[in-house]
Amino acid sequence: MPRGKKRVSSFVQSRLSSPPPPKKGRSTTVSRRASRNECAPEVFNQKACLKWFQEYSQNDDPNIMGPDGVEKFCSDIKVKPEDIVMLVLAWKMKAKQMAYFTQEEWLQGMTEMSCDSIEKLRYKLDSLRNLLKDSATFKSIYRYSFDFTKDKDQRSLEIETAKSMLRVLLADQWNLFPQFMKFLDESKYKVINKDQWANILEFTRYVRDDLSNYDYDGAWPVLLDEFVEWLGKDNSMNQSEV
Repeated sequence: MPRGKKRVSSFVQSRLSSPPPPKKGRSTTVSRRASRNECAPEVFNQKACLKWFQEYSQNDDPNIMGPDGVEKFCSDIKVKPEDIVMLVLAWKMKAKQMAYFTQEEWLQGMTEMSCDSIEKLRYKLDSLRNLLKDSATFKSIYRYSFDFTKDKDQRSLEIETAKSMLRVLLADQWNLFPQFMKFLDESKYKVINKDQWANILEFTRYVRDDLSNYDYDGAWPVLLDEFVEWLGKDNSMNQSEV
């Protein structure tokens, strides 16, 4: 056989014995599509969101979700009404009254969070709780809670309402919280005004638990001056009993 034909024959045999190259086709294309879908932003469906709201709205006013609707909403997302995440949700919606959401407030908040279903909102609950770890955000939510909680025609919070909201906000992060609750129970105060409310948070942030850096000549409300005085007396009584 001529030398040239031998070379061609050897080349053909080697190609036939080699495994076929991988096909570039459907599997690669599907993989790329899946990768693109994973990176795609969530699509918010306004119609679905409004339909979801109607599951909780009042029969006599479909634009309002009242206490019964809020309770059912909490049950659906598996959150207790007193859970602090509900306050974060209200803050996101810029809700004006506790236990009530308007359709407009609902749509505003859910649009911002890209939530149009129970499943999507439940998935985001942990991220909403994590917002409280940011000092500035917590302060904004804390201050928001005053107007959100008080009665529309009142300028101050009833003391029992204030105590309940303080328990939600501060019980887990202020070591002096039990003493402050006891002080309020024994005090003459029937309401908490907006200035007192704001300064309670500042007190928890800047005054040490042993009160060693408390400035008696500072611009603290009388309420907190009296608490510091009461705490000193209470500690003295406890030490004398020992």
